[in-house]
Amino acid sequence: MKTISGTDKSGSANSGMKRRSFVKALGGGIVLFFAPWSAIDLMAIPAEQRRSLTKDYNAFLHIAEDGTVSCFTGKIEMGQGVFTSLAQMMAEELNVPLEKVKMVMGDTELCPYDAGTWGSLTTRAFGPAMLAAAAEARTVLIQMASEKLGVQPDRLEVKDGVISEAGNPAASVTYAGLARGKKLERYMDIKPAVEDYRKYTLVGKPLKHSDARDKVTGRAKYTGDLKLPGMLHARIFRPPSHGAKLVSVDLSGAEAMDGVKVLRDGDFIAVVSENRDLADLAVVRINAEYAYDELKVNDLTLFDYINRGEYRSNEVASAGNMSEAPQLCDKLFEHEYHDPYLAHAPVETHTALARWEGDKLTVWASTQSPFGLQDTLVREFGTTIEKVRVITPFLGGGFGGKASSQQGVEAARLARMADKPVMLAWTREEEFMYDAFHPASVIKVKSGIDSTGKIMLWDYSIYLAGTRGSEATYDIPNVRITNYREDPTKYPVHPFATGPWRAPNNNSNTFARETQIDIMAAAAGADPLEFRLRNLKDERMTGVLKAVAEKFGYVPGQKSARRGRGIGMACGADAGTWVAEIAEVEVNMTTGDVKVIRIACAQDMGLCVNPQGTLIQMEGCLTMALGYTFTEEVKFEGGVVRDKNFDSYKIPRFSWVPQLECVIMDKMDQPPQGGGEPAIIAVGAAVGNAIFNATGARLFRVPFTPERVLEAIRQSGGSDPGPAVIPDSAARKTQSEDKPGRKKKRPKRRIRL
Repeated sequence: MKTISGTDKSGSANSGMKRRSFVKALGGGIVLFFAPWSAIDLMAIPAEQRRSLTKDYNAFLHIAEDGTVSCFTGKIEMGQGVFTSLAQMMAEELNVPLEKVKMVMGDTELCPYDAGTWGSLTTRAFGPAMLAAAAEARTVLIQMASEKLGVQPDRLEVKDGVISEAGNPAASVTYAGLARGKKLERYMDIKPAVEDYRKYTLVGKPLKHSDARDKVTGRAKYTGDLKLPGMLHARIFRPPSHGAKLVSVDLSGAEAMDGVKVLRDGDFIAVVSENRDLADLAVVRINAEYAYDELKVNDLTLFDYINRGEYRSNEVASAGNMSEAPQLCDKLFEHEYHDPYLAHAPVETHTALARWEGDKLTVWASTQSPFGLQDTLVREFGTTIEKVRVITPFLGGGFGGKASSQQGVEAARLARMADKPVMLAWTREEEFMYDAFHPASVIKVKSGIDSTGKIMLWDYSIYLAGTRGSEATYDIPNVRITNYREDPTKYPVHPFATGPWRAPNNNSNTFARETQIDIMAAAAGADPLEFRLRNLKDERMTGVLKAVAEKFGYVPGQKSARRGRGIGMACGADAGTWVAEIAEVEVNMTTGDVKVIRIACAQDMGLCVNPQGTLIQMEGCLTMALGYTFTEEVKFEGGVVRDKNFDSYKIPRFSWVPQLECVIMDKMDQPPQGGGEPAIIAVGAAVGNAIFNATGARLFRVPFTPERVLEAIRQSGGSDPGPAVIPDSAARKTQSEDKPGRKKKRPKRRIRL
C-alpha cells in the first residue's frame, strides 16, 4: 500500500497542481485513486499523453468526514439510469447505505478523463472497474481501521459503513470516523478481490431511478435551463443545404431591429439578443444567395444510388468453402434489404451555454462526450486543457446523436465574439438538418439449406451499414461476411453526416439476417423457433429464444383461425447481451395498416444491476423501435432535408404502444453487460416476420408503410404464409404479472401509419 501525500512531486506541474487543488477543495476526508497504472507514475504523465493511453483513471472516490461517499466519473446520465445503477454498485461493494453515495459526473475539471458515454459500455466496461475500485477502497479502510482498533484485518467485518471486530461490536469505527480530521490520498498496488456477485443484496434489486422525481417535477436541470448574468440567446443563420457556399448576404433587416446584434466571422453568421424570441425573429430577416453542386439523389432513388456506388471492401469473416457450398444446398435464397436514413430526434435538441472569463472558457453542453468536446475546443481556439472546462448536466436523450458536439463550438465562438455568455439551443429544424443520421444501407444475402433444413451457406454483403451485429450467429459451415465502405474519392454516397444511432448498424443487420432466416424456415416447412434452435449452438441465444417463447405462450406449428393475424420472431446480440423477441400483429388486408398487439422480449445481460432500470430500458427500446419499423425515414433531396418537425417525421406515439412483456434472465454469476440498446435490434425483423405469417407477404425494406405492406400483399398473390401462428385461444401472460399491482390495458386504437 502506498500513501500519496500532497507534497509528492509530479512530472507534470499542471496536472499535479490541478489534482492537489481539487483535493484541497474537497475538504477533509479520504481520497482513493484507482487505475491500472501506478498512481504516482500516472500522475507524472502529462494530461495530453494520458489521453492517448488505452486505459486511464475511470473514477476516484472521496469519503467525507460525514461518511458521504462521492464517486467522480466522466460518464454522463442521459436517461439510461447509470446515475442510480453506478451508485448501487458502489454502495454494494463498499457496504454503505445507498443514500450515502453521491455521483459526480461529466465535469472535465472535477472528473477524470473518460472517452464518452455510448455503446452500452458504462455498466459493462466501467462497472467492473468501479466494483474493483470500491473493493480496493474497502480494503484500504479496513487496513486503516485495523491500525486504529489494534485488530487484525481478517478479524474485521463491514456493515452499513461501520467496521467492527467479528463478535465484538464494541470494537468498531465508522467510515466517517476514519475520515474525520484526515486529509489523505491513498492507493493500493495489490488489487483485492471483488465480492462474489451471487452474494450481492443491493445489486440486483429493482430500484426507482434516484433522479426520476426531479425529472418529472421539473427540478432537474438540463443545459437549456441554465441562466447566467448578461446571457444572450443566439440563432445561427444556416445555409439551405449541406454543401452550399455563400455567394452574398444582406444583413440589414436583422441589423435594423432593436435589441438584436448581428455577429459575423466569414460565412459564420448569427444574431444574438437577451430575448430569445427576438433572436428567432431576427434570423429570418437575413437574406442570402448560395451556390452548390447538388448530389443527384433523394429518398426515392436512394437505394439505386447506393447500388451504383464504388466501395472499399474487406472480408470480416470467412469459413468453409464458398465455391462448393451451393452444391451442398437443396434450396438457395438471394435477397436484398434496404434501410433508410434515420434521425435521432431526442426531446432535447443540441444545446450549449458558453462563457469566457479572460482566456478561461467554460461550456455547459448536452453532449455524450464532455472530454471529446474539451479536446475539440482546445484545438479550435488554440488554447490548453487547463483553460477549458466542459460541464454536462442531465441530457434529454442522445441515442448516439450527441456523440458530436458542434453546438458547443458554435456557442463558444459566439460568446467570444459577443464578449458575453451565449446560450445556443438548436431549433427542431436545425436538429433534423444538422444532426448526424443513422446511415442508409443495403445488405445483400445469399444463403442455402440442405434437405434436412440445415443452413449450409451464408454469403453476407454489407453496404454502408457497418459490421455491428453482422456475425452469422448460427452454426453455418460455409460463411463469408464482406463489408463495403464508402469511397468518397470515387463515389460520395452520403449527402450529409452520418453517425451512430441506438445500437448502431445492428438494427440493419438484425433485420436482414433474421428476415433471411425466416425465409429459409418457411421454405423448409419448419416452425421458425424450431428452425432457429436446430441451427444454433450458442447456449445463451438458445436460452433467450426458449425464455421468450415461454413468456409469450408460443405454440409451434399451429395456425391462426383468422387471416391477417400472425406472429414473428427474431433474435440477436448487442453490447454483450443476447436478446430474442416475439411480436403479434394484425394486418388490415384492405388498407395495409398494421397493429402490433404484443411484443415479448427476453434478455440475457449477465448480472443485472437494477432490474427496474433495465425494464425501463427494454420497454423504451421496444417503443422506439416502432418508429424505425413503421414510420421513420428521412425525406430529402440532395443536401436538403425536407423533414422539419414531427409533423412529417413521425416518432412513436403513446397510442402505438402494444402490450410489452419482458424477461430479464437471472445470470448473477456473470459479469454485467449492456442493457440500453439490445432490445431495439430485433423489433423490425420480428414484426416483418409476423406480417408474413399473417399475410404471406414478405417485406425487405423498413419502414413498413401501409403502401409497402399493400404492395407486398399484392406481390405475394395470397400465398400460404406457412406454419407457426399462435392460436387465438392460447393462454397468455399479462404485463401485470411482471409488475405486481400494476395493470396495463391494451391500446384500443389501431396504429395509423
